[in-house]
Amino acid sequence: MEALNELVVSWAQSPFVLLAVMVVVLIDGIFPPMPSEAVVVALASIGLATGSPSPWTVLLAATVGSFLGDNLAFSIGRRVDLARFRWTRGPRAMALLARARVALDRRGASVILTARFVPVGRVAVNVMAGSTGFSRRRFVLLSAVSAAAWAGYSVAVGMVAGAWLQDQPVLGALVAVVLALGCGAVIDWALRRSRRLRRPVLSAAA
Repeated sequence: MEALNELVVSWAQSPFVLLAVMVVVLIDGIFPPMPSEAVVVALASIGLATGSPSPWTVLLAATVGSFLGDNLAFSIGRRVDLARFRWTRGPRAMALLARARVALDRRGASVILTARFVPVGRVAVNVMAGSTGFSRRRFVLLSAVSAAAWAGYSVAVGMVAGAWLQDQPVLGALVAVVLALGCGAVIDWALRRSRRLRRPVLSAAA
């Protein structure tokens, strides 16, 4: 275990690690399987336990990467006509796209801000925002806020685990990832429940 701790700490102290964090989080903006949250929380945990890298620099790298990834997805949506794809012309896909457009029109800020905490939802909402003509200036502002919020949440989870298991940085990183996954599942459940509760209200109002 000691040898593993030394190996991981040595990697975390690499001068290129923050660039790697930024790139991983950026790619996650268009490729959801990328484990960006796990990387951020683990590195923040190790940084708090060992002093390098500083969790604040991890926060900055994660925020910049998230912001760039979201805006890359938005730009893809601007340039790609979703209607030209066969899978988007089916009745279910068309209904889903229509609902997404209505949601962005009615409550664009809340949709974009909360979607950042839902891995696949983040990409779908950002691409849809670009394809439906959502204001780029407004999107840039909202994506900056959501990037900072997500990065702050991820780093905070990592710091909690790092402070708890300061003598075992690798174990602290693993605990941080588990905590992040658990918190993410709770957030996802809360968002789904909120949407289900809101639908009857909207139907009654209509």
